[in-house]
Amino acid sequence: MELRTFTLQPNLTHMFPKPTCCVKLCNFQHSTQKDFSLKISRRNLGLIMSGVCIFRTENANAFDFGLVAPDQTAEEAQNVVRVHVQDLLQVGDLLKSESWKEAQKQLRKSSALLKKDMYTIIQSKPGKERPELRELYFTLFSNVTRLDYAARDKDGPEVWQRYENIVVAVNDILSRI
Repeated sequence: MELRTFTLQPNLTHMFPKPTCCVKLCNFQHSTQKDFSLKISRRNLGLIMSGVCIFRTENANAFDFGLVAPDQTAEEAQNVVRVHVQDLLQVGDLLKSESWKEAQKQLRKSSALLKKDMYTIIQSKPGKERPELRELYFTLFSNVTRLDYAARDKDGPEVWQRYENIVVAVNDILSRI
């Protein structure tokens, strides 16, 4: 990729009258092309590097908002949805041992995979069945989010209430798929 320099040599004398007091305006003609192009290059490099750092997600421990796996069919999603449900429900073991951070990491990882599979399955269903499944989908993942917050706050009763709601929602969804 080639960075091209941009030279700015404005003629702003018609826009700014000459000052009559002690205010001194900057003289743009004294800056050389080399200095200006170096500033542009540093700025562009800074923007490029900040974009790379901001948008890197390989080490992020957060929810993944990509909803559909690009090459996944509904049959493939149905085959692996039960595996992802089991992974989600195994968070209960980490919650029992009160390893809150590990439970949060496992919850986020398994729920992101389950979310993609569930969305793919819902999109493959006929139009009449979708609203009911979307409501169950919303209930499940709102409880997952609330469980994540409760685990962050180390609120034991809230964690177990949300976990039970997740188990009920998962069973309801699996019975309708």
